[in-house]
Amino acid sequence: MIELFLAVALGVAGTALAARMSDTAGAAFAIANQISVTLFMLFRIIGSGIGVVVTQNLGGGRRDMANKVALSMLGASTWLGAFTALLAFVGADWLLRLMHTPAEVLPLATPLLQALAPAMLFDAWNASMASVMRAHLRTRDTLTVLVAMHLSHVALAVPLMQGWGPLPAMGLPGFALALLVSRVIGLALHLLVWRRHLGLAPVAGDWWRLRRRELADVLHIGIPAAAENIAWRVSFMASMAVAGLLGAQSLATLAYVHQIGSVVVIFSLATAFAVEIMVGHMIGAGELRDAHRLVRSALGRGLVISGLISGSVALAGPWLLGLFTRDPAIIASGGALLWLAVLLELGRTFNLVVINALRAAGDVRYPVMAGAASMFIVLAGGSWLLGVHFGLGLAGLWIAYCADEWIRGLLMWRRWSVQAWVPHARAARRRLRPQ
Repeated sequence: MIELFLAVALGVAGTALAARMSDTAGAAFAIANQISVTLFMLFRIIGSGIGVVVTQNLGGGRRDMANKVALSMLGASTWLGAFTALLAFVGADWLLRLMHTPAEVLPLATPLLQALAPAMLFDAWNASMASVMRAHLRTRDTLTVLVAMHLSHVALAVPLMQGWGPLPAMGLPGFALALLVSRVIGLALHLLVWRRHLGLAPVAGDWWRLRRRELADVLHIGIPAAAENIAWRVSFMASMAVAGLLGAQSLATLAYVHQIGSVVVIFSLATAFAVEIMVGHMIGAGELRDAHRLVRSALGRGLVISGLISGSVALAGPWLLGLFTRDPAIIASGGALLWLAVLLELGRTFNLVVINALRAAGDVRYPVMAGAASMFIVLAGGSWLLGVHFGLGLAGLWIAYCADEWIRGLLMWRRWSVQAWVPHARAARRRLRPQ
């Protein structure tokens, strides 16, 4: 939870720093950042698979195989990270125009997205290495690395963006430069803790070689998991394109409410990641009943706490939005959206907790098949239908978000409650037996 809070706080800080320049700069930061986050979803192809495969092997007593998987993923991260960085740099203008970025926002957003591109390679390495650390239950070591990484980013971002002493004010590109330096620091620290606590010391070939057997195990979990994440992200980006059609003010409002909402979702995300790790260990050890009880208990607590947090944030909405802007229209519109977000976060809790549990149990295809239709039709299509066709504006987008989360959440919960995941868990357990 602390890890997630730091990551979200950094995004909020970046949005606030950009918004101090202007609401146009705030909108540029938001849309460029969302595109970079969308591209980061490609890392889920290996990131999700690494966590599940390593936890299952550790739960089954296969430490040697867990180490092979960890090292093999460095090469995959290199190729995927390099491709993502190249796509962001070369295709920045095209990607932003695809999002219907307003004309006044485009000149700021394009160079920012290009400046963010180099850090994506380091993000790929850091994400994979952190997933391995969490799978080994070394969560405090992972937290230490991320604290150092994020604090160095903030410490550098403020003087680089606003200028300090002899340093000129770089504006939005200063945020990207600080991001790159912090990611280099993060990689160095991850290598240190891998060697010290896991006994893993990558050699040169590990950074580029693709090992078929280990990669196949990870992709068996990772591709469906990434497909589900990418489908949601593409649908969400389609809704952002709808906001772009509504104008720069609507895009800025969406950016500020989304940043506040990203704080609200932290507890549910933390619970979901913890459930995924523990269920993975339990599946590897053959403890299916314990896994079932854990998910039911975690979901119940998650719903209660998510409702309390989102309700408190809605009450404080005008004050929180005032941290980003002084525009009364944005504050009024954003405040109404935060009340709709209470219903949204309750539905999202079902998705986060149960989908991660299904993935850890090896049931990875159903969430994609059951959720993709809702994402594309209800989330993306509903955003345009309600927001533009029926003229509800941003409120229409949030209604579409709520409907999508509840439809998918209830489908996932039914899947878990009827124990349709059990055959997949038993198959995963069989795959762990020595050949």
